[in-house]
Amino acid sequence: MALFTKSPRVSPYVALIPVLAGVFIAADDQTVVVTVLPQIMQDMKVLVTELDRLSWTVTGYLLGYLAAMPLIGRLSDTWGHRPLFVGSMAGFMVGSVAVALAPNLELLIVARVFQAVGAGALVPISIAIAGDLFPAGRRALPLGLIGASAEAGGVIGPLWGGLIPDYMDRFWASIWSCEVLAGLPGESWLAAAQGWKWVFWINIPLAIVVLLLLGWLLGPSPRRAARVDYAGGVLIAVSLAFLTLGLARIDDIDMLMAAYLLGAGVALWLFVLRQRTFEEPLLPGIMFRAAAFSAANATHLLVGGALIIAMVTIPLMANTVMGLSPLDGGLWLMRLTAAMPVGAVLGGLASQRMNYRIPTFAGLLLTSLGFLLMAQWDLELSDPELTIHLALTGLGFGLLIAPIGLAATESVGEDNRGTAAALITANRMVGMTLGLAALTAWGSGRFVGLVGGFRFPLQLQGETGAQYQERIVQYEAQVEGAGMTVFNEFFVIAIVVCLVALVPVALMDWRRGRPLPT
Repeated sequence: MALFTKSPRVSPYVALIPVLAGVFIAADDQTVVVTVLPQIMQDMKVLVTELDRLSWTVTGYLLGYLAAMPLIGRLSDTWGHRPLFVGSMAGFMVGSVAVALAPNLELLIVARVFQAVGAGALVPISIAIAGDLFPAGRRALPLGLIGASAEAGGVIGPLWGGLIPDYMDRFWASIWSCEVLAGLPGESWLAAAQGWKWVFWINIPLAIVVLLLLGWLLGPSPRRAARVDYAGGVLIAVSLAFLTLGLARIDDIDMLMAAYLLGAGVALWLFVLRQRTFEEPLLPGIMFRAAAFSAANATHLLVGGALIIAMVTIPLMANTVMGLSPLDGGLWLMRLTAAMPVGAVLGGLASQRMNYRIPTFAGLLLTSLGFLLMAQWDLELSDPELTIHLALTGLGFGLLIAPIGLAATESVGEDNRGTAAALITANRMVGMTLGLAALTAWGSGRFVGLVGGFRFPLQLQGETGAQYQERIVQYEAQVEGAGMTVFNEFFVIAIVVCLVALVPVALMDWRRGRPLPT
């Protein structure tokens, strides 16, 4: 029976529907901006030479998504999971409106950060709500469904960004073209809403539906009387923000990058001091006494590093050495990401029947197998091998979502579930940030090292055009071969990361009924 539904007659799975929908919408906005970036560039008059500024529409979202998560997780345990879900969804809506109304790129980036604070909170709070709705022993599948919703939103985002602006422009243009409506004030409003802005405006009615269903189906959640360490929340947010800003400059190492990383270290040190002195710390030390909790966080950090290798390398390989279009690169990646929701549900089902370590081991080994097959790719790659290899890898990543989340949240007390969910989610994002920085720093240097001995062929005296063209083809083949070598090595690194993650998984042993740490 549901623990916190509005009525005993409401199935907890039905009550979970608006929660899943909210997670899906927020995850969609994490990737939807990729498709509409060219339109944003045109409207904001951003030049191609200013792509470093434009990239902050994505980096800023990551920063906001990550930085506030630990504090919001703690707030949800204190104020209640349902009120914080509502508040986070409201913040996401306000951020969406601000993005759509932003008159320039700088304000758009600020709005994206604000939007991401609300969106980033939804996943950990949803995990905590699943704990409210379902008793111990029945939470694995709901966590798998939450993970599947988040991954599905990320998959649909680029497609959503391509379809919605065009469809909505056509729809409203046909409405206001009617003689009866022509000349009404709505025409000027339409001018402010058209194009890429639709993907943000449409969040408002969708979020309202989510909130209405939430109020109808979900009852009050438990609250914990405690003081919230706001200063600690600010310190950890500043540390994570500086870390993100510093690592974002890894391809242009300078004093500013060093200052960001120094700031991250100082803020983290002050946060640790604060945790030792504050009566009720933001991240209670009691959580870390559970080996399963610490092991799950270490595992998720490594999983994030491996995942970002796949997310970046696959479309980049398609667009460079394979000579395919950006659309083709996206379709390659969708073969992997589309399998992740399936794996998430399967991982949830498996976690309800066995020790959490088993599906986690299986997921890491399956992901390692997928990367091993990908490490052997060459220029002759084609289907069905392409799809099989990518789907295996995505399935493996999906299998990891529920058992890692369960190991973290079930091994701590009920009062700390939101905090634990926030930390486990943040660790994957930190892993992705670190992995991307390492990938950028090592990859460019490795490629330069491989092609350093190559010399572009100049036509020799007495050489025919055919002979010269043949040498150019050989040169291009050498460069493509060097690029393929780098990409293959990326996949080998991902294998190593996945295998290293098996070590903390061995400590991720948690069985229902085991006493919580005291």
